[in-house]
Amino acid sequence: MTVYPVILAGGKGTRLWPMSRADKPKQFLPMHGEHSLFQKTVERHLGLDGIGHPVIVCGENDRFQVDDGLKGIGVGDAHVVIEPSSRNTAPAIAAAAEVLLREDPEAILFVLPSDHLVQTDEGYFKTVDAAVQAAREGKMVTFGVMPTHPETGYGYIEAGAGDAMVRPVASFVEKPPADEAARMVAAGGYYWNAGFFAFSAKALLDELKAHAPDVVAAAVAAVDAAGGEPGLVNLGAAAWAGAPDISIDYALFERTDKAVVAPISCRWSDVGSWHAYWDSLEKDEAGNAVRGKAITLDTTDSLIVAGERDVVALGLDKMAVVAVEDAILVCPLERSQDVKKVVTLLKERRRNDILDVSPTVNRPWGGYTSIMNGPRFQVKHLFVSPGKRLSLQKHYHRAEHWVVVRGTAEVTIDDKVITLSENQSTYLPLGCVHRLANPGRIMLEVIEVQTGSYLGEDDIVRLQDEWGRT
Repeated sequence: MTVYPVILAGGKGTRLWPMSRADKPKQFLPMHGEHSLFQKTVERHLGLDGIGHPVIVCGENDRFQVDDGLKGIGVGDAHVVIEPSSRNTAPAIAAAAEVLLREDPEAILFVLPSDHLVQTDEGYFKTVDAAVQAAREGKMVTFGVMPTHPETGYGYIEAGAGDAMVRPVASFVEKPPADEAARMVAAGGYYWNAGFFAFSAKALLDELKAHAPDVVAAAVAAVDAAGGEPGLVNLGAAAWAGAPDISIDYALFERTDKAVVAPISCRWSDVGSWHAYWDSLEKDEAGNAVRGKAITLDTTDSLIVAGERDVVALGLDKMAVVAVEDAILVCPLERSQDVKKVVTLLKERRRNDILDVSPTVNRPWGGYTSIMNGPRFQVKHLFVSPGKRLSLQKHYHRAEHWVVVRGTAEVTIDDKVITLSENQSTYLPLGCVHRLANPGRIMLEVIEVQTGSYLGEDDIVRLQDEWGRT
């Protein structure tokens, strides 16, 4: 019975604003070294005995970041399931189970969030083995993390009596107040709800049919109506729209009598706040966690994230300073959970420019960084990977100037094709049909100056596209 890691890679990217955005949530950011949390999650179980290909569930906007992440760690056999819209964990897991059931009737799902940091040890893998065995026996397995302190930001799982590696679930506890969290940690037998699960595809769908039949009906219909290509499942949008927005905890685990918990004791973090991020990083002798170009003076127990900016922290204690290209957040670490209030405020003020979109946007051909915006003009830094090309397109409201600063560009303008080298440029008049391509072996870098009455990304008419975006 093959075990398939099912990795949930959706997410809005709001709790770690301003670094994490809707178009580039934290799971795709290299927050703990060269690889992203998503890549670390995929890598964690590669090569284990009995492990099958990973199955990634993500939104359409995340598809290419998933592809890039997999390519970056040399994983070529993953299957990607695309959600037409966000529908929480129960429908996402049900869809993955239905896809796997049609491929392997005895499939075991090992469901993992893509945005958690897990430092595995021998005990972790022994617990996973025990959980998989319970899943083979028809149990619905959830994983609990041994708490290290009373935490009000997590849900808790109370395990039944005994010392077995997998025990019945006695109760689920919502995020508790501080005094209740302290009581549970002191009492023992309570574990943080890690959001990991294991079950067979068939047993899961059977249990969901009994407790949340609308979830299964929508998932099966969406898989029936799916399009795509080998290794890519585009769920049917109309059927998927009927799926309820409900978590697997509410839809199944709090209703079934087959729930068991497998406690793990390795270091774990959901990296769900700037305080949690600070806690997950190495500190200097003053307790500071510093990322990027930063200098600290008389500063203690603080988080400084500088990106490409030079940041100087003077006389701070237990503070978070997060500076990215277009926004800066400063707050006490103990109030980092309140970033959600900042996000709400930005939504009310319609500041989607700094809430949803990162200054650097990745595309399947490379990407771009917004450098400057003004009335009727915008400046971007385009980077095109070797052998890649943009869609053949035109604009109704803007003209563009391209200046090559590195590499060689192949430029299509209406019925002609020209080649530009470094320090050469061209003009793209409003309404012309054009395309930029990189025929070389190094990254192509172009400065693009847009001018016109409207400069939004939706003023793109794609005539030909290698990624189905026409």
